[in-house]
Amino acid sequence: MLTKEELPECPVATTVTLIGSKWKLLIIRNLMERPWRFNELKRDLEGISQKVLTDSLRSMEEDGLITRTVFPEVPPHVEYALSDLGHSLKPILDSMVAWGNSYKARL
Repeated sequence: MLTKEELPECPVATTVTLIGSKWKLLIIRNLMERPWRFNELKRDLEGISQKVLTDSLRSMEEDGLITRTVFPEVPPHVEYALSDLGHSLKPILDSMVAWGNSYKARL
């Protein structure tokens, strides 16, 4: 996790640093619905590589945006979910949905 001193001074740049990649935004979009398992995300996010998905999930977990829960069952499984901090991004994603729909309607 970046320290306060390592983050950009500009709040927009800070947000972009944390969620600015295409894949992170799409992962967050999915996790807004419910917790997902790794392979579910991989199947749903067409074109994402296993490495990029792994790196994105680790980074978002480090930044406190998601949680990773290991279920000690046989066979064991892991679920990724948004943390409270991650859920606080909902208004941003809602605005992006509204803007995207508006843009598409103009075409």
